[in-house]
Amino acid sequence: MASRLWSTAGSWARSRPVENQKAPLATVLSSRNMTVTRTGAILPKPVKMPFGLVRVFAIVIPFLYVGTQISKSFAALLEEHDIFVPEDDDDDD
Repeated sequence: MASRLWSTAGSWARSRPVENQKAPLATVLSSRNMTVTRTGAILPKPVKMPFGLVRVFAIVIPFLYVGTQISKSFAALLEEHDIFVPEDDDDDD
């Protein structure tokens, strides 16, 4: 069963142009969905991005700040033109 799964999973990767039929058997597939080559060799670990979380926060925090400033200015514009102003209901009567 494992050989049948291997043949169906890797069939899309084996379709090559006709002129490239003599490629070596140990070619590494360009997709990281596979963890082994066709010969069964385990692929190396993917490259880790150094400071990955720092980079994420360096992008997320400024864009969140800019987004909040835009939404605050748009809410002020709507209130200034009386387009959307919440009504003050006095339900204490």
